[in-house]
Amino acid sequence: MRIDRRKLLHWMGGASTALAFSRFSPAQLAAAAPFAPTRESLAAYRIPEWFRDAKFGIWSHWGPQSAIEDGDWYARNMYIQGSEQYQYHVANYGHPSKVGYKDLVGNWKAAKWDPDSLMGLYKKAGAKYFMSMGVHHDNFDLWNSKYTRWNAVEMGPKRDVVGTWRDAARRHGLRFGVSEHLWISYKWFAVSHGADKTGPLAGVAYDGVDPQYADLYHDAASAKFIDDLQWNDDGIPDSWRRHYLDRMTDLIDKYQPDLLYTDGHLPFAEYGLKMVAHLYNVSAQAHSGQVEAVYTSKEPADCAVGTCALDHERGVADGIAEQPWQTDTCIGQWHYKRGQKYKSAKKVIDMLTDIVSKNGNLLLNFPLPNSGELDAEEMKVLEGITAWMAVNSEGIYATRPWKIYGEGPSTQVAIKSSGFNEDKRGDFGVEDVRFTIKGSTLYAFVMGWPEKAALVRTLVKNGPQNSGRIQRVTLLGYGGQVKWKQDESGLRVEMPAERLSEIGITLKVELA
Repeated sequence: MRIDRRKLLHWMGGASTALAFSRFSPAQLAAAAPFAPTRESLAAYRIPEWFRDAKFGIWSHWGPQSAIEDGDWYARNMYIQGSEQYQYHVANYGHPSKVGYKDLVGNWKAAKWDPDSLMGLYKKAGAKYFMSMGVHHDNFDLWNSKYTRWNAVEMGPKRDVVGTWRDAARRHGLRFGVSEHLWISYKWFAVSHGADKTGPLAGVAYDGVDPQYADLYHDAASAKFIDDLQWNDDGIPDSWRRHYLDRMTDLIDKYQPDLLYTDGHLPFAEYGLKMVAHLYNVSAQAHSGQVEAVYTSKEPADCAVGTCALDHERGVADGIAEQPWQTDTCIGQWHYKRGQKYKSAKKVIDMLTDIVSKNGNLLLNFPLPNSGELDAEEMKVLEGITAWMAVNSEGIYATRPWKIYGEGPSTQVAIKSSGFNEDKRGDFGVEDVRFTIKGSTLYAFVMGWPEKAALVRTLVKNGPQNSGRIQRVTLLGYGGQVKWKQDESGLRVEMPAERLSEIGITLKVELA
C-alpha cells in the first residue's frame, strides 16, 4: 500500500492521532511519519550526525527592520515613547500615529543582495550550515506565504528570500535552516495599539489600532499586553495559535529545512508539538525514513529527553554537555545598525573553540544592511575567521569532546546561566586551552601566540587525565617539525620563529 504523505500528515495534524493511526499498519506509519505530536513520541528523537559534525553555521538575521539600519527590535521600539528608536522614527519618518511600521516595510529593497556570492564566502569561512530568518516578531514572512499578505514576495524586495537562500545554500553543499520568531508576535507587537502618554499628541492612537491592518499588528484584544511583555504563552488566544501552526506548516512544506529554530521555548502545547512532529516527518519522507532535521528550543526542559537540540542565545555552557547543543550569537546587533562595533575574528574563534570543546555548535549572525551586502568591517571579521579556519578547522569538524573541555584562567570563571553569558569569561589568552578529539588524535587549541613555547599543563606525564603516550605533535599550518617534550609540567612545544596567527594555534597530538 502506497501512503499519501500529505493526507497522512493532514490527518495527524487536523484529526485525532488515534484516528490517523487506525488507517495504516505500524510499519507503514513508521516509514511515512515516525513521530506523533506528543511528548512521548518525540522523546524517541535523536539529533542527527550531520549536526554533531558540522560545528559552525552562519545566520542571516535580515528582514524589513534591517532596512532602517537602526538595530534590534525597531518595529516594537518605534512605538515606545522615549526610546531611542521612537525618537529616531519621529525625527526621520514622523509620528507613529501617522507613519507606522506598515509604511516602512517597502523600504527594504535588497538592491545589492547576491545570495550565491555570500554563500560562497560563508562556505569558504568554514560554515557547514546556513540559516535564513523566516519571520521575526514583526509578523512579516520572508517567503511566499500562503497565510499572510505581509510577506517578502508581495512587499519589500518582492523576492522569496527564504527560498532563494535555500537554493544558494544547497548549491554550495550547506545544510539549510530557518528561524521563526513569530509565536510571541501577538504580545510583542501590542505596543502598536498604544499612544503617547505625554506631549502634544498624548492619547492619539498609533496606527496599530486601524482594523484594516490587524493582519500585521494583531486584533484589538492584543492591546492588553502593551505594558506587559511576558515571554510565555499565557493569554495568547487559540486563534493566533492555530494561525501560527498554519504558517509554520506552510514554511516546512515549502522549504523542508534541515534546521528549524524557535526564538524561545517550544510554544503553544499541542500546536508546537504538531509543528515539530511535522518537521521530522517531512524530513523522514525526504530521506528514506531517516530524520535529518533538527529543531532547537531555548528551554532546557523541552530538550531534556529527545525532542530537540538546546540553544543558548548569546551564551555558552559551563561544561561538556551530554547532548549536542548550539549557541546563537551575532557579531553585532541582530538587526543591522550603522556604526556598530563588531566582535573581532579572535573573539569569534575563541567562542567557537570553547563551544565545540563542550559538544556544541556555533551559529553566527552577520547582520545585513538594507542593501543585502556585507559592510567593510563585517568583511574584515569574516576574512579573519576564514584565514584561521583554513588552517585549523580539522580540529573543529566531526570532533567530539575529550575528557575535559579545557584549561587556563577562563575555566576558573563559573557560568551559572545558559544564555546571555558569552562575555563573562573575558578575553582568552595563551594560557587558555581547549580540547577536542577525533579517534586517537587530540587537538589542543591554544588561544593566542606563545612567544617561545606553548605549554599544555593538562598533558602532564602520568597525569590525572591519563592521556596516553604521545606519539607525535604537529602544529597546524606549520610546514616543519616542532620540538616538543612531555614531562611533569605538561606538554611543551617550541614555537617556530615565524608567527603563524594572532588569534590562536592548534596542536595536533597523536596518541598511542
